[in-house]
Amino acid sequence: MFEKLKEKLGGFKKAIGTVLETKENEATEAAKVETAKVETVKAGIKVDIETDLKTQVTSSKIEEIKKTPEPVPKAPAKFGILDKIKAAVFEQEFIIEESSVKDILWELEMALLESDVALPVAEKIVESIKLELVGTRRKIGSDAGKIVEDALKKAILKVISVDYFDFDEFIKKANKPVSIVFVGVNGTGKTTTVAKMAERFKSQNYSVVIAAGDTFRAGAIEQIDRHAQALGIKIIKHQEGADPAAIIYDAIQFAKAKHKDIVLADTAGRMHININLMDQLKKICRVNNPDLIIFVDEAIAGNDAVERAKLFNSAVPFSGSILTKADADSKGGAAISISYTTGKPILFLGVGQTYKDLIKFEPQWLIARLFE
Repeated sequence: MFEKLKEKLGGFKKAIGTVLETKENEATEAAKVETAKVETVKAGIKVDIETDLKTQVTSSKIEEIKKTPEPVPKAPAKFGILDKIKAAVFEQEFIIEESSVKDILWELEMALLESDVALPVAEKIVESIKLELVGTRRKIGSDAGKIVEDALKKAILKVISVDYFDFDEFIKKANKPVSIVFVGVNGTGKTTTVAKMAERFKSQNYSVVIAAGDTFRAGAIEQIDRHAQALGIKIIKHQEGADPAAIIYDAIQFAKAKHKDIVLADTAGRMHININLMDQLKKICRVNNPDLIIFVDEAIAGNDAVERAKLFNSAVPFSGSILTKADADSKGGAAISISYTTGKPILFLGVGQTYKDLIKFEPQWLIARLFE
């Protein structure tokens, strides 16, 4: 899962780590040269040591450097020779300059785009890393790999933690029955995801009702009915072509009457350009006012999933998303991009074909997967 993205992040970490090690070595050598100069001045020996530095450091110049206040750079930050000398000699630090990492940050952005990360998300990650590194001082001898990895983790965490909420805690505290409507395009595993969620709730000792709200697709009612029978869960269904808003309404009323905890409503898959079906979806949500609307799409769809999520969210604002087939997704672009572009969290990932192959999405879990 997400192997290609993990590989590209590892390549960036190695490349920029090498740059930082080079800058550290340069700072160490500069510190040695300047220390030698200071000792020479102290001994009263007036010599001119040949170096790459253009400024002769004397004892008075050293005092001037000591009194120089710490700069507060603004990106793009530029540092003079004295800044670098002061950092190396007196603080045993080296300064990370934009010119040192500019090309590698560009390569990172290209690598993210190749992993199906949406452009604005890739730009956000790169900008976050730039702000985290450029203009900062790092101790000579510090772990360059850890510096880069920490910057990457923080940048990715920012874009996948948008509006995060604890799904299980929400269900626990919500008034019952909790009604959840599942929406999305055709063929992304929405009906199977409804069944997986039913199994998950059942294992948590919640009582569940399924509403067969997909009356548009041939065989859809039979498909969700088979899942309900396999799970031993009550299903509310009408004939093919019936009004899905009415079916879901009936399921909610049944749940209230029988004191059921959860209503899971399947709906027909639809493209955002199908005006009639989108209007139908708006009616479903208007009539039933569900507690949660969940968008379902395939992780392997990459940027297509991200764009569809944005369009669905603009038509019927959803509470969060579930990405199916995450176990087959080597790129990971959708998992990183959807939260940031929609402002809504990823709730679960589908990782297999059985009812139990559904895992709760946690931002730290993804970070661990990418950097394990």
